[in-house]
Amino acid sequence: MSVQELSDQELFRRKSLDDLRSMGINPYPAETYEVTAYSTEIKDNFKDDGARREVRIAGRIMSRRIMGKASFIELQDSAGRVQVYVTRDDICPGEDKDLYNIVFKKALDIGDFIGIKGFVFRTQMGTVSVHAEEITVLAKSLRPLPIVKYKDGVAYDAFEDPEMRCRQRYVDLVVNEGIKDIFIKRTQLFNSMRSFFNERGYIEVDTPVLQSIPGGAAARPFITHHNALDIPLYLRIANELYLKRLIVGGFEGVYEFSRNFRNEGMDRSHNPEFTVMEIYVSYKDYNWMMCFTEQMLEKIALETLGTTQAKTGDTLIDFKAPYRRVTMIDAIKENTGTDISGMDEDQLREVCKKLGVEQDKTMGKGKLIDEIFGKKCENKYIQPTFITDYPKEMSPLCKRHRHNPELTERFELMVNGRELANAYSELNDPIDQRERFEEQLKLSEKGDDEAMFIDQDFLRALEYGMPPTSGMGIGMDRLAMLLTGQSSIQEVLLFPQMRPEKAHKKEELI
Repeated sequence: MSVQELSDQELFRRKSLDDLRSMGINPYPAETYEVTAYSTEIKDNFKDDGARREVRIAGRIMSRRIMGKASFIELQDSAGRVQVYVTRDDICPGEDKDLYNIVFKKALDIGDFIGIKGFVFRTQMGTVSVHAEEITVLAKSLRPLPIVKYKDGVAYDAFEDPEMRCRQRYVDLVVNEGIKDIFIKRTQLFNSMRSFFNERGYIEVDTPVLQSIPGGAAARPFITHHNALDIPLYLRIANELYLKRLIVGGFEGVYEFSRNFRNEGMDRSHNPEFTVMEIYVSYKDYNWMMCFTEQMLEKIALETLGTTQAKTGDTLIDFKAPYRRVTMIDAIKENTGTDISGMDEDQLREVCKKLGVEQDKTMGKGKLIDEIFGKKCENKYIQPTFITDYPKEMSPLCKRHRHNPELTERFELMVNGRELANAYSELNDPIDQRERFEEQLKLSEKGDDEAMFIDQDFLRALEYGMPPTSGMGIGMDRLAMLLTGQSSIQEVLLFPQMRPEKAHKKEELI
């Protein structure tokens, strides 16, 4: 950026930077600054008992009121905000009176990081504050923060533009109240889920992100190239097949928080890079996994929110177990009045026409049924509901239903009209699995670019024998949306994918 492009405020701050350096003050010191207290703890634990409590705090200047020889700062640290009282005689004793005017009034700005050494007291107005005895400059801010201002109780100049908030999340976290809490809750729900698994003896593992075959899901992958091996590689769309290899290898239960990538559309519930947790447990089936899942989600809600109820918009979602269970065939029947059980592909196409569901020639039975359910049923299930027993064409990695070979032992958990979790009684018959993969290959030849590849090594692993197993994947970003009351996935991703900003010409950057 050239000097001519700087705003008046940015030019002023660069002059302040030079002023600090000219006075021998390093605006970016390297030394450790020892913090002994935080804003919320200072206010919560204050006692009017006359005892002097000395503290060292650090954070950003978010506002200041200069009143001659004394001033008030609002300092924001990682926990919150606290008021700091500064007097000229305390921080600039002796003959350094002018230093107060030069440094505090002119060289320090809103957004600067400073350290404060002082003691805690209560002002005449009753505000618990820190009386500064020493100020240390820790980092100079060269851009002004978009501080929210208020007039007659109404906020203006707020940093509210959704695109800018996502592009500059670092600013969003500083100036918008409650944003940091969303991501703290996100971390809490990850920790709660992890402890739920660990307490049961299941092992957290890592599997490859770069894969030679993009298996484990029906999705379009991102493709890259490994120069040294001179082979194409794919960013993983799922980690399922690797986790099941570990079950073959003798682990009883494994799980992974998997960063997945799908080269597909972006909207309020989809980002091309997202986080899924997948878990596989030996000697279990999908009925056990339903009970396991609802117990897990109830615990996570309680530990993250203090209640099983989460509010999203005007809707109150209750994660208290047990959850309703409905077969997919019954779900379509109760929402469309049409019984699709036993229908072939042509009959399903007629149902799609009747219901106004879009279709194309690349779709087989599974895709057609999926479209009917997605367009006519999915958004009807607001409270947690297990949709069970999917047709086998929709689930190439799932075991056939023990009572009906046309169906599979699969469930999806619907919450607030969207899929949150997907689980199977895993297919462990290697011959059946090979046939299912070959059916997927035929779909690919018809033009379905989301059909699965044949993973020969996974088939070889199954041929060594995999015990009865149940697996479940849960969308962690969507769960974070539900537990924090957000309607857009971008609000629970620190850095969601976006179009690049308009590039500057090279000569403009010199």
